[in-house]
Amino acid sequence: MNRRAHGSFRLIGSAVVGALLLTGCGGASGSDVTLKLVAADYGDDEATSSRPYWEDLAKRFEAANPKIKVKVEVVSWNDIDKRVAELIKSGSSPDLVQTGGFADQVAAKRLYPAADVLSMETQANISEGFAHAGQVLGTQYGIPFVSSSRVFFYNKTIFQKAGITAPPATWSELKADADKIKAKVPGVTPYALPLGPEEAQGESMMWAMSGGGALSDDVGNYSIDSPQNLATFSWLRSNLVEAHLTYPDPGTVDRKTAFNDFATGKVAMLNGHPSLLGKATAAKVDFGTAAIPRKDGVGKTGTLGVADWMMAFKANGHKLEIKQLLNFVYAKENTLAFDEKYNLLPVTQDTLAEMSSNGKHEDLKQFLAVLPNASFYPLGDPAWEQVSSKIKKEIAHAVTGDAKQVLGGLQEAAVAEAKRVR
Repeated sequence: MNRRAHGSFRLIGSAVVGALLLTGCGGASGSDVTLKLVAADYGDDEATSSRPYWEDLAKRFEAANPKIKVKVEVVSWNDIDKRVAELIKSGSSPDLVQTGGFADQVAAKRLYPAADVLSMETQANISEGFAHAGQVLGTQYGIPFVSSSRVFFYNKTIFQKAGITAPPATWSELKADADKIKAKVPGVTPYALPLGPEEAQGESMMWAMSGGGALSDDVGNYSIDSPQNLATFSWLRSNLVEAHLTYPDPGTVDRKTAFNDFATGKVAMLNGHPSLLGKATAAKVDFGTAAIPRKDGVGKTGTLGVADWMMAFKANGHKLEIKQLLNFVYAKENTLAFDEKYNLLPVTQDTLAEMSSNGKHEDLKQFLAVLPNASFYPLGDPAWEQVSSKIKKEIAHAVTGDAKQVLGGLQEAAVAEAKRVR
């Protein structure tokens, strides 16, 4: 559950990755093997479903590896965890699952370590920060598949009406800009602070980081009630919420509502991820993006990174075949195709380099720039799911009530849960 920022990327020669498409990692076993892959659906309907991507990939892999068949099942995000649990319970464990988390499967001792199912070349090509985020007690089990980062969005039209010429870089500048917007552009919420249960842990972590704090420290201990976090949430209460520069009760507002309000010109500033690009563009909003404002001279320069994950299951004993398939999945042509299809961010160095330099992703430029220094939730901690759930329900009270009491209660609950599951 370590949370660290990482630096530069090393590039892997395309010839090495290209060779993996044909050779895999050693020969397959003598008899035919069928791998079962269950993947989450990133599409909203049949036309945008992820199923064609995986079916095409499986077809090309089978052509290069005739002794290995790939059975693909694509399941909606609402149902995939339930479906995987059903398969495991029935004795039909999948070999690979691509979904949103991995800690519960690690706790149940069902997964191969990543080093067992990835070639050295593929391991080296995965960006260091994401590989680290996939660790549990120092061993990587979660294999990042796609990612997202967060940046600051602002409405240029509203800024112009308020006489603001540049996005804020610090909290004091954000506060000053919000005051101007409130005074000169009535009917607009200056800053969205969505602390409703949809993703309160995300907004909270971004503010904690920008104030020099974190939800957990570098050795995996929860630090929800740290002095830095107490100062951050006290600042939010005094400077934004009580000053009526955000929603009256941030705990009742979800990210989806804040995004919709930004796209309809009702919100001037907020933290957002790449999906907001399309929504705001479709609504013809004149907007800009920038780094998330930091507490003056204190806050961290990184951002929140979020990843979805691939897991390799031990139940069927197909380690060699899984390794061959994963080396194919993580080849640049395949990762690039998926990332571009869904406007997501890469987890591999060669795809990051391609998307950063090919001129086709100017809208993602700010997101790609902050990706190398992203920090992550403590995903490898089996306690995180319950801790995150409690944060979603209660953290908003820290900006409307006693921050010390709220953060202290969350810290106490997090420590107790961590002791229970470890």
